[in-house]
Parts: sequence; structure tokens; C-alpha cells
Amino acid sequence: MDTVTPHTDTAGLRARWQAALTAAGAAAGRDPAPYADRLLDAWAQPQRRYHTTAHLADVLARIDVLAAHAADPAAVELAAWFHDAVYRPDRSENEERSAAMAERALPELGIDPGRTAEVARLVRLTVTHDPAPGDTNGEVLCDADLAVLAGAPAAYAAYAAAVRAEYGFVPDDAFRAGRAAVLRQLLGLPRLYRTPYGREHWEDPARANLAAELAALGPRA
Repeated sequence: MDTVTPHTDTAGLRARWQAALTAAGAAAGRDPAPYADRLLDAWAQPQRRYHTTAHLADVLARIDVLAAHAADPAAVELAAWFHDAVYRPDRSENEERSAAMAERALPELGIDPGRTAEVARLVRLTVTHDPAPGDTNGEVLCDADLAVLAGAPAAYAAYAAAVRAEYGFVPDDAFRAGRAAVLRQLLGLPRLYRTPYGREHWEDPARANLAAELAALGPRA
């Protein structure tokens, strides 16, 4: 199954990248445009169906909603840019390689070592989406990344179809079993969302969507 990636305003994303660097204290004189080019090219690679520039734009929009909860919104926003910058659905080291990309690029742009380390930590946190208590930056990034689970039924169905398309190389039975395990693991969590906004607005619809997808996979999944 193939999907069509929604049009994404790359000009708007480029402007947002510039603003994020400014907010994070990037050094003057270093041209950020080539870095934006490389990141946007990475997010637009052909193997992607869900982890696209549309997903990046959506996560950034969700961060806007949650930013007041974060201790360092600038670090969270930069982490969003890098969190799936490396993405191969057949590999397990995507987050680590994405974090390493941030660790290389941000010092070149004049971002201080402490904030660079925080960005890389947040990228690595998206392996588990399990921030520690009090990790408000992690809570915001993880909630923004998982906000797609709380979409309207049609939007959630498009998300699920895009995920299946990314794993098109996996046979149906194996995909159904693996996907069901992921859904059960998510439904078994005490909370999907850690921010107050996420708990209030996204928890119930996300659980309904996950349960409906799991039921649609059938009893043998």
C-alpha cells in the first residue's frame, strides 16, 4: 500500500529553523540554510511515509501548544528537528544516529555545549517516550511526538496506513503481530501523555484509537 505525503510548507519550516536557532543562542555569522537543506532532505527521503516533513511540522505545532510546560522550549524545538532526522524502518539505531547528527551540527552553529547535550538527550529519549518525573522538556517532546495517536478517526487511520506503508517489506502476518504488540504495550501504560494538556485533551481519544486499531487487527494478531 502506498500513501501520498501531504504538502508541507518547507519555506515556513526554513523560517522556523532560523527562529529556533536564534532562540537557542546560535552564533551570528554561520549560515543556517545549508543545515536546513540537509535536514529537510533527510526528512523527505523516499522510504518515509509517516516520518516525513509533515510529521516534523505537526510535532512543531504540538510543541507550540505545550511549550509553556517546558524548562527549555528552544532545546525541545531543536530536538524535534533532529528526532527522526535519520530514519530507516529496517534499522534499530535511528535515534542514536539522529542524536549524533545533532551533536555534530549544533556546535558548528554556535549552540553551547549544555544545550547541545540536552537536545541530544531528548532525541535519545524518543526511543522509549518515557521521561523521568520532572523532565518537563522530555514530557513536551514525547507528548508532541505521540499526539498523532489522539487524532480524529480518519486522521488516525491515515497515520496507521502510513506506518504500514513504511513497513511494506514486512509480511502481513508478521506486521500484524508486531503492530499488535506495540498497541498492547501502549495501552498498558499508566499514562500515554505526561503534560497536563496532553492528559486532558489527548489521553482518552488516543486510547480509543489504539483500542480500535487493535480490534481491527483481529484476534490472532
